[in-house]
Amino acid sequence: MSKTIQMPALSPTMEEGTLAKWLVKEGDTVSSGDLLAEIETDKATMEFEAVDEGVVARILVSEGTEGVKVGTVIAIIAEEGEDAAAVAAGNASAPKPEAAPKADPVPASAEAAVPTAAPKAETVPAKAASSDGRVKASPLARRLAEAKGIDLGAVTGSGPSGRVVKADLEGAAPAAKASAPAPAAAAAGASVPMAVAAQDFGIPHEVIKLNGMRKTIARRLTESKQQVPHIYLTVDVQLDRLLKLRGELNAGLASRNVKLSVNDLLIKALGVALIQVPECNVQFAGDQMLQFKRADISVAVSIPGGLITPIVIGADGKGVAAISTEMKDLATRAKDGKLKPEEYQGGTASLSNMGMFGIKQFEAVINPPQGMIMAIGAGEKRPFVIDDSLQIATVMSATGSFDHRAIDGADGARLMQVFKELVENPIGMLA
Repeated sequence: MSKTIQMPALSPTMEEGTLAKWLVKEGDTVSSGDLLAEIETDKATMEFEAVDEGVVARILVSEGTEGVKVGTVIAIIAEEGEDAAAVAAGNASAPKPEAAPKADPVPASAEAAVPTAAPKAETVPAKAASSDGRVKASPLARRLAEAKGIDLGAVTGSGPSGRVVKADLEGAAPAAKASAPAPAAAAAGASVPMAVAAQDFGIPHEVIKLNGMRKTIARRLTESKQQVPHIYLTVDVQLDRLLKLRGELNAGLASRNVKLSVNDLLIKALGVALIQVPECNVQFAGDQMLQFKRADISVAVSIPGGLITPIVIGADGKGVAAISTEMKDLATRAKDGKLKPEEYQGGTASLSNMGMFGIKQFEAVINPPQGMIMAIGAGEKRPFVIDDSLQIATVMSATGSFDHRAIDGADGARLMQVFKELVENPIGMLA
């Protein structure tokens, strides 16, 4: 009897993916463990193995198809001795009705709904106001009306179905009480995609389709800023001793082909600091909090198309050479899209370093459900008071973003203080 191959869930949170590439073709014989396809999730590209053996009778979802829902039938395998051609021609018809809507190459997303919004609105009678009393107008007309103080409700629209357009506002007099509808107009204008606004103004532009990673980043960071009350704490940290120690360690590690970066040492410092201030190694979980006994540091890595945070597990207890070797491997595989889900999902806190771009100081957005993220700026020569005298020192600014639901300001300040002390006296974190 033929067997169906379904779109797998390659991570606990995966709901859909892109069938990037088929590694087999119709008519190929496969055995358990053979690679069937490459699946792109929102974070990585992973290989999908066969569980059963047989002949690939039919491929139902072509490679390159995006938005394939988990559980969608993507192929049919004929068992040994079964006529693969007959399965493809006849028996394969059973799963097709189920697979067709799921394998729709157009993702069922908010973006897909944007182009259909206007045609739906055109089905109402040609009046300036819709059934809910809201005036129909183009985004440009709304902005111009707000700027000129024109009451859109008093303007006769010449656009489709009575829609008010720019030309209708020419010669229209400002309303005496134009302030009332202004908030609604402003709110409506604020929700207009930037590409639409550019098109209205005739500005040359191109529409860039969001990939799965960018959609996930947009959704998660929006949720973070809307739902997580951030508190930001900044300290200036002297780096001279850390840089000196790094040079000495690299000299000793040269024979092992290990070269420490400043970031490797900062990962270690944050891991140790979180163990020393356990009140910050936490996650908010509704009516309870989770306090962790190990510091797993998610490190922000920029990759084509977005950002990913591979995790250094147990950074507090690892040597800096081990952290360095592990980070190089994780970063390389992250850029190749080859990380396993468990290598970038989880973590108890995050570290984001933009010092290599010359950024002096910034405030990072917390990566939920984590409770904090450390933002690292560039180390630079600055006037600095040392032993009551003004000297020149290498200094960086570090800013901690904390979830104020779980972490009090005083506890966040203690973590920043401990982190500063560890970086300025780095021998302490290696003991």
